[in-house]
Amino acid sequence: MTFTLTYASMANPPEIFHSSYETALAKLKMKLGKEYPLIIGAEKRFKDEKFIATSPINYEWNLASFQKGDERDAVDAIAAAKVTFKGWSELPWQDRVDYVRKFAQTVQDRIFEIGAAVSLDVGKNRMEALADVQEAVDLLLWPCKMMEQADGYKVKLSNDPMEGVVSTNESHMVPHGVWLVITPFNFPAALACGPMGNALVAGNTVVLKPASDSAWATALMMECAEKAGIPGGVINYVTGPGDTLGNALIDHPDIAGVTFTGSAEVGLGINRKFAEFKYPRPVVLELGG
Repeated sequence: MTFTLTYASMANPPEIFHSSYETALAKLKMKLGKEYPLIIGAEKRFKDEKFIATSPINYEWNLASFQKGDERDAVDAIAAAKVTFKGWSELPWQDRVDYVRKFAQTVQDRIFEIGAAVSLDVGKNRMEALADVQEAVDLLLWPCKMMEQADGYKVKLSNDPMEGVVSTNESHMVPHGVWLVITPFNFPAALACGPMGNALVAGNTVVLKPASDSAWATALMMECAEKAGIPGGVINYVTGPGDTLGNALIDHPDIAGVTFTGSAEVGLGINRKFAEFKYPRPVVLELGG
């Protein structure tokens, strides 16, 4: 298909988008209730305590079940990301771009399935849900394009403007380390893949914590990351309550930076907390309410 569904073009897509969505939705409804693990390094971890995703469309639908991660899981996920950081950050940037492009393609290949999951999990209509997933793909591809345009992080600077002075200077940018991505309920695909794509291409490793109200899309995208061959520990996936798992992630000194989308109260609290360490750590916030 040459047509790409976006928020600007979703008013009147080709009929195949409707039929493909309905086929994916019917298949998805036949296998509701699947259990998804935490993914920490190369380990798929299952917990005694779990939580169930139900649909705002019909509260009786058991969509999927997820692990209720705790402080120990937060510590282990960060440790796995920290161990993997050295190898991932030392890869040639072209290799990281290739991995992220493959990740984007695997999500694109499952756009109707993941879109149907977004509809059931969040309550979006089909066009909004498909646009969310398509935006996720585009936001994975964008940093790949930007890295190629910049030819990596080493950029030669121009000569000193002073007459008679010859200078040789380069700008060298480096990745931060373990990057925490905390996503909101309303854009579960796009607002996971956007921050992850930027972090991964730049050489950071990721700990991803989705909102408990909409963890299904991110669980499916972790399957896509695995199929794309992204090494274990580069993306670590944890689900669970914000007041235990979430706070343990935010409080950990080995988190080098965070992208958070959510309430102003929580986001501003993260900003204050990240300023209290030995050096200020980068914080990317999109706050609502």
